[in-house]
Amino acid sequence: MTEGTSPSREVPVTGVPPVAAVGPARRGVARFWLGGVAVLLLAGGGAWWFGSAAPAVSYTTAAAARGPVTRVVVASGTVNPMLTIIVGSYISGVIQKLSCDFNTQVSQGQVCAKIDPRPYQSVVDQNQANLDIAKAQLDKDRAALVYARVTAERNASLAARSYTSQDIADNARSLLDQAVAQIGLDEATIALRQALLDAAKVNLGYTDIVSPVDGTVVSRNVTMGQTVAATFQTPTLFLIATDLTRMQVDTNVSESDIGAIKDGETAQFTVDAYPGRLFQGVVTQVRQSPQTVQNVVTYDVVVSVDNPDLLLKPGMTASTQIVVASRPDVLRVPDLALRYAPGGAVVPVKAGGARVWVLRDGQAVAVPVVPGLDDDSFTEVVSGDLKPGDLVISAEQGAGAARAAVPMPRL
Repeated sequence: MTEGTSPSREVPVTGVPPVAAVGPARRGVARFWLGGVAVLLLAGGGAWWFGSAAPAVSYTTAAAARGPVTRVVVASGTVNPMLTIIVGSYISGVIQKLSCDFNTQVSQGQVCAKIDPRPYQSVVDQNQANLDIAKAQLDKDRAALVYARVTAERNASLAARSYTSQDIADNARSLLDQAVAQIGLDEATIALRQALLDAAKVNLGYTDIVSPVDGTVVSRNVTMGQTVAATFQTPTLFLIATDLTRMQVDTNVSESDIGAIKDGETAQFTVDAYPGRLFQGVVTQVRQSPQTVQNVVTYDVVVSVDNPDLLLKPGMTASTQIVVASRPDVLRVPDLALRYAPGGAVVPVKAGGARVWVLRDGQAVAVPVVPGLDDDSFTEVVSGDLKPGDLVISAEQGAGAARAAVPMPRL
């Protein structure tokens, strides 16, 4: 160092790190954090992209095919014989004898029960005696008439020759007229006594309770020794079904369905006793008389059915389906297919026309159709660009189904 000069010093600059602080280690850490941030940004963007994309939609389809479409009216009813005769009693008395029981096969005129006939036989005997008295009185008065006629003729002859007075002749004539009138009175009395006797015999005949028809006893409401009182109304003793091989189902059809039912339409029904058997019948009568129960109006529809095996019993409950319209072989689609629209929406079926969505090449395509008969499960396709085998869509599945809507063309 030269003499007269000051020694030099290194003065550090405040706020500037030493050069050794910006070395290779610090640069590696910075690149690591920058790479992590980039990875996070890419992962978040991918998650957002895949989350916003709509998932694939799967469709529930059914093939359009030919088959029957049958519309039915469902009603409940009761199985009854075609004709049931109520056998009662016209007179009162004690049941003396029973000849018929449940399920007894009876013929016309057969005695099923007998009421004690002694009181009625007594009345017959009394009226018979009164009739005999009246007839005897007639014979007596006829003899008196003969005498009165002879007396009147004789007195008239004597009065004409003045051998007796005219008053005696007139009196004899009056007695003759009275005798003739008495004969008429006697004859009327005999007729009255005869009528009373006939009525007593009729009542005596009513002591025999007979079957008016050939048939089967389905109900017996009387027992031996029971007193039958027919004072106010005729008591029911027996119910006789004329022919159990021919039965009928009395169904109650609501007023909203009665307009579609006509005579001659086919019907089918089941009963609880034979759940696996379907019975066939025919509508024979649609009765006009309404039945109102709790403000619900129904009408009685009679369905006739053959019962050759006697499987159907009176009183069984029948679940009946009356066929009001039928198409045996038509192109049909499920009802849900007519109500389906893309995006999961359900639309009502139009009366004049509708559309179905058909799956073609993996895409839903709208096909206009004209619907026909509907049986609540299938609908007839009257016309339209639809062929048997086309896969019609009835529903769709998937979380993005609502966002997978396809623009619906106007018909």
